[in-house]
Amino acid sequence: MNSVKEKTGQVFSIASDNAPVAGCTISKEVYNGENSITYFSLAKNTDISAEIHPYHKLVIPAEGILEVYGSDGYQKKLNAGDAVVIPADLPVGLKTAKGAVYTEMSIRKECLFMNEAIKPGEVFRLADLVPYIEGKIVNMDVVHNDRMKFVVMAFDAGTSLSEHAAPGEAIIFALDGEAVIGYEGKDHLIKAGENFHFAKEGLHSVKADKRFKMALLLTLE
Repeated sequence: MNSVKEKTGQVFSIASDNAPVAGCTISKEVYNGENSITYFSLAKNTDISAEIHPYHKLVIPAEGILEVYGSDGYQKKLNAGDAVVIPADLPVGLKTAKGAVYTEMSIRKECLFMNEAIKPGEVFRLADLVPYIEGKIVNMDVVHNDRMKFVVMAFDAGTSLSEHAAPGEAIIFALDGEAVIGYEGKDHLIKAGENFHFAKEGLHSVKADKRFKMALLLTLE
């Protein structure tokens, strides 16, 4: 069985744990399933040349400024908190002038659902996808297929999700504010820019005393 090769049950930082090394591009595959998850760290003035892949790519920068470009003049800049879905079969490269760390998820192109709010190849701000609504939790499926789901959620102050277990492993990306993640009987404060990993069927809860937004990358294999 595939599993996410990441710290479980503690707050961590993808950016801090994968700091760039001068002159190098580094990749670390943390999940190898039908939809793989890989961390990349690019030193300043490094470049991954344009390549064609038979799958979609969801790119989520954790730190720095990342430039996505194509041979046909396509060019987009992404900052931490941004994301882009790069369509399959499109020649695309990535480069940075000052250094960058990002998460890339390869997504099988069969049966892909993409929310109408997302335009392929266009940069979007994750925290801006969902609003805060008084007394409520707002949830949006961004992209998914039968083996993965990427969701963004907004918690108004005082809202919470009671303890439950997910059918697969998940990585949380805290986007705005802070919250308390309960995991297997222990509480963990998580703030914007930090991450958390749930094991499959790990009991967890989310309590937002203040307003809080997060993205959730869930594997279903």
